Amino acid sequence: MSPGPLKLKVQLLCGDTPAIGPGKADLLEAIDAQGSISAAGRALGMSYRRAWLLVDEMNRCWIERLVETRSGGGEASGARLTEAGCKVLAAYRQLQAHLGEQARGEPLATLTGMMRSEPET
Repeated sequence: MSPGPLKLKVQLLCGDTPAIGPGKADLLEAIDAQGSISAAGRALGMSYRRAWLLVDEMNRCWIERLVETRSGGGEASGARLTEAGCKVLAAYRQLQAHLGEQARGEPLATLTGMMRSEPET
């Protein structure tokens, strides 16, 4: 049995605040799929308040808002990614993929070759 897969956690910081990371990217994808912050939060197992706070944090970190909300009830209400939100999400996912590809090579092979497949008991 070989060591497990490599897990990279890529975060871009705005000051000390994560502007985007894996969880915020997942939230953006869920908002895009669900059409609302509350439904996205439920889909990810988080409260509406937590999801809303993360959206607010992202919107404050970028020059353009990533998520726009529409109130009023009915079909017109909810949330959607802005054009900037779509671009940030796509670029972040590309960065994750690129860094994952770059990490596979000699240093990773050396490390995994020296690692146990499971911790000792």
